[in-house]
Order: sequence, then structure tokens, then C-alpha cells
Amino acid sequence: MLTAHTIKVLQSLDKKKFRQKYDLFLVEGNKIICELFNSKFKIKEILSTDPQKLDRTDTPVTHISENELKKISFLQHPKDSVAICYLKSEEKLEDQKIQLVLDGIQDPGNLGTIIRLADWFGIEQIICSEDTVDFYNPKVIMASMGSFTRVNMVYTNLVEYLSNTENVNIGTDMEGENIYTFEKPQKLNLILGNEGNGMRPETEKLLQKNISIPRFGKSQSTESLNVSMAAGIILGQLFRV
Repeated sequence: MLTAHTIKVLQSLDKKKFRQKYDLFLVEGNKIICELFNSKFKIKEILSTDPQKLDRTDTPVTHISENELKKISFLQHPKDSVAICYLKSEEKLEDQKIQLVLDGIQDPGNLGTIIRLADWFGIEQIICSEDTVDFYNPKVIMASMGSFTRVNMVYTNLVEYLSNTENVNIGTDMEGENIYTFEKPQKLNLILGNEGNGMRPETEKLLQKNISIPRFGKSQSTESLNVSMAAGIILGQLFRV
């Protein structure tokens, strides 16, 4: 049986300041929890309504009731288990051949989807501005569907990083080069801006190329694409050969 104090601590992990205070975050659902077993993330404990489904000798699994699961879950319809995990030490920032760079992404669903896209296309690192939504946010973890275990997430000063990287800095702009005729550099950073405001001026100054997704439809009511949708289209084209 979970103590009132434990429940209170776990409930507080939906906020970044408490995740940092306790050095913990939650992962929900057996399917995503299983992704942790072969990752660099360390599990403190798993709380499950059906421990037999997670028969692990190397990880403590505690039986909890459905009611207790509802109290600690961040989901409207809680899944079978919750893993309490330690935050991972940030790894050294080293340029990879193709990277995503996020400038002020705020929506957890967008970040989770972008992490999943990166994993799908074999991109091993995403570099984020310091004000990008925390990837330990429960909604990000859920939206990434386990891909967060395979993509290195680095939060840093973007101006400083983009000023010193050897990769070509590429942004998106309605007036940019057509993505379908664009020649991909050998090493690149694809920079995606904030959902409402786009890239900051100081980030834009460091771009070396701009690309765009041409509109084929006749309707003018769709002004722009969701940032994660745009990322998917661009990555699909960049990896075409």
C-alpha cells in the first residue's frame, strides 16, 4: 500500500521543479516501460496492478490497487503500470551528421511527436533551447511512445551552439528553397521554431540556408503546418536517398 507521502511526491512529478527536486520522473504503461529495460535510464521502482506481466528480477515491482494507480497516474484512463525513473545525466554535446534543433517548442505533444520522428529516421540527438518544454514532462513521454529512450536530448544556449557548430544551419521559411529540389548537405542542423512565433531573430541570424514546403492545395485558409507535421514532411524528403 502506498503511503500518503509517496502519493503526494509522485503526483508532484507533473511539474519540472519537483522532477528536479526529487531527481525522478514517471513512465506509464507496460509497453513504454519495457523500452526502458534496454536504455540508459535507471528505474527506481515499478508500481503495477498486475506485477506478473513485468516479471523482472533486476527491478523492484510493487503491487498496487486500481485506485492507487488512478491517484498517481497523469492519464485520464490509467494504464497497467507506472515506472518511477531517475533523471538521466546530460550527455556531452557532440555534433551528429543530422540533428534537429528546437527553438522554443512549447507544446508537449509536438515535442513527443518530434522525438518519435527523430527515432524513426535514425536521428540520435535533438538540441533544444533552454526554454523548450521539458522532455520529462509526462505528456512528452507519452507522445514519444518510448522513443525518448533512444534519442539524446540536450538543452543548451542555442546562439552559442549554432555559432560554433560545423553543421550547416537550415531553417524553414515560406520564401525558402523548395524542399523537393533542395540538395541535402552532408552535415546539417534542421532548426524548428516556436509554434506561434517561429524562430527568434538571434537564431535566424545564424541560418545558412532556408527551405520551404510548397503548398499544392488551392485553399488559402491553411496558413501554415503544425511544427511536428512540417518536421515529418521535411525529414521524409531529406532521407529520400
